Amino acid sequence: MGLWEAMRARTRPKRNNLDALFHVPSAAITLQTALGFAPTGTGSVCYRSATGAAFAQTQQDVLALIRDDAEAPEVTLSEDDFGFTWLVVQGDPDDVAGLCTDLHAVNTTLELNGFESGLLCSMVPFASASGQRFGLTYLYKQGTFYPFAPSGDQARDTLLELSVNDLLAEELPMEPDPQRWLAVWKAPGL
Repeated sequence: MGLWEAMRARTRPKRNNLDALFHVPSAAITLQTALGFAPTGTGSVCYRSATGAAFAQTQQDVLALIRDDAEAPEVTLSEDDFGFTWLVVQGDPDDVAGLCTDLHAVNTTLELNGFESGLLCSMVPFASASGQRFGLTYLYKQGTFYPFAPSGDQARDTLLELSVNDLLAEELPMEPDPQRWLAVWKAPGL
């Protein structure tokens, strides 16, 4: 924070760092070896859709960008109970790097076309052999990750969330404020 910002008691908003998504593949190896959680092959970007032709065209461009790949993963759109749109990419669980590249492309395309204010988060779900799941969630506006582990209808596995957070603290920019660890109920892949 500079002198002028300190005198006015204002801080600059934290900028996101979408390139942090490219650190998820190495974090996936850590999660698999240390906790037994493997990527599911699903990834998603959550955003609030805008109205108008420009947004509709941008959304179609995003879908075409991913679908035009030679080894195109399955891409779907869905809307949740809160009115947010989820663009879901279902690919090979062994290609986390490719999945993160697709998620980065979606976020970047929406951002470059002026729709960054609607971006909420990106999520990469992981599952254990026993069926336990959590989503490694990237908060777009904070530029940080946090784990979200639903353990039933409107219940969370906070012990798992804290374990994952501690494990990945050296690899990813983890969200330090648990108040920002949003519950993302009914997220695709969870």
